[in-house]
Amino acid sequence: MFLGTGFLWGIPYLLIALLVDDAIPASLVVVSRTVIGAAVLIPVAAKRGTLKPALKAWKYILPYAIGEMFIPWILITNAEKHINSGLAGLLIATVPIWSTILASLKGDKTVWHSSRLFGILIGFIGIVLVVGVESLTGKADLLSIIMVLIPAVTYAWSVIMINQKIPHIDGIAINGIAMTMTAIFYLPIALFQLPNHMISGKSIVALTALGLFPTALAFVIFFILIKDIGPARASLVTYLNTAFAVVLGIIFHNEHPTLGTYLGLPLVLIGSYFASRKMKTNSQ
Repeated sequence: MFLGTGFLWGIPYLLIALLVDDAIPASLVVVSRTVIGAAVLIPVAAKRGTLKPALKAWKYILPYAIGEMFIPWILITNAEKHINSGLAGLLIATVPIWSTILASLKGDKTVWHSSRLFGILIGFIGIVLVVGVESLTGKADLLSIIMVLIPAVTYAWSVIMINQKIPHIDGIAINGIAMTMTAIFYLPIALFQLPNHMISGKSIVALTALGLFPTALAFVIFFILIKDIGPARASLVTYLNTAFAVVLGIIFHNEHPTLGTYLGLPLVLIGSYFASRKMKTNSQ
């Protein structure tokens, strides 16, 4: 599940880059992926009988939607107009650091276990090597960097919050409702910003894939993962996100791997293992 989520959440960087090239507005990207995601998850939750209990917990799902979808997806999509996907991935890879800090403030001292700290450090070094120093010297501006760092913090906060407030509520229902909220919020903006040109077939495929895989399927797997290893350790999947994003770029965008890629990917995997594994204690 950890590897699967990492792969699925490594896909958006590739897909968003394609959509940016076709001048698809960020609001339309967000609406498209959330409508598709909600169309998949809401019927499943209804069939499982978990939709009504989740609707009653809307006051927790709304801030979760804001932190996990409203803010991040619009900011990251806009930021990728000015920074490359590698740098965006590197900045998002700081999520485990924020998760560790926030979980500790919430009372979970197990996140400071030496092996997890070792994993976080090794994994982050691997991410820096994978992305390459050239990403930091590319077309980057301070505002865009901040626009990606903000989602890194809100990603960490929203998952910890929802796991603490309503851990008994089905993750499929939570994310289906959150995606519906996000789609409703951004729909008027998307209608106002509809592109003047015909959307290409490649962009339609990219939007569909974005909604089905990293939006709908990935959240289902991620919430199962959270219940198994906790939100702080599950957040380390962002290390794999970036590694997979780089590999996909090499395969589909003909990007040339560097020495950092060959050195960094093993470190990402080693770091993810040590930082996300269960501890042999009762508190795990």
